[in-house]
Amino acid sequence: MKRAFTLIETLVAIAIFALIVGVIAAFILAGYKIHGYTFQQSIAIDEARRGVEAMVKEIRESQPGEDGSYIIEKAEDYQFVFYSDIDKDEIVEKVRYFIDGADFKKGVTDPGDFPVQYLPEDEKITILSQYVRNQPPIFHYFDGDGAELPSPARLKDTKLMKLRLIINVNPDRPPQDFELESDVQLRNLKTNL
Repeated sequence: MKRAFTLIETLVAIAIFALIVGVIAAFILAGYKIHGYTFQQSIAIDEARRGVEAMVKEIRESQPGEDGSYIIEKAEDYQFVFYSDIDKDEIVEKVRYFIDGADFKKGVTDPGDFPVQYLPEDEKITILSQYVRNQPPIFHYFDGDGAELPSPARLKDTKLMKLRLIINVNPDRPPQDFELESDVQLRNLKTNL
């Protein structure tokens, strides 16, 4: 005598199969979300690293502006403005690194014609890194003895600058913040303004 599945047995088998497929699908989706987030975080960190490497090189080669401006124009907690020939065309550009919201940006201003001046409306801005989550300052300034400088003394006494960026695509979920730090020795500074 042949025995067949009853309706109840068939429904139970379908329910168990659907449950197993649902669990497997949930694991696969969770894996894709974690992989996507991790990939996005690694791209953000790589962008920040490349931006910091370029900034360090440009600051090391800083020099007075084409209009005779001192090498450092502003040395603030979230903004650093200096002069350097960043594109090697023998014309010194005004360069500004700054935080705008969660973006780490770079502004470059070429000098105008005679009389030489750097006009704010000529600044070309690019985003170097997104997802910057700094609460403390990103720029720290130190004198030749390694003492951190307060705001008024930064322009003339800065010999070393430290940068600290905190990168996190989504601070509400792991992985934790990635901290990127770099030191820059300013080479072409004069001892007085």
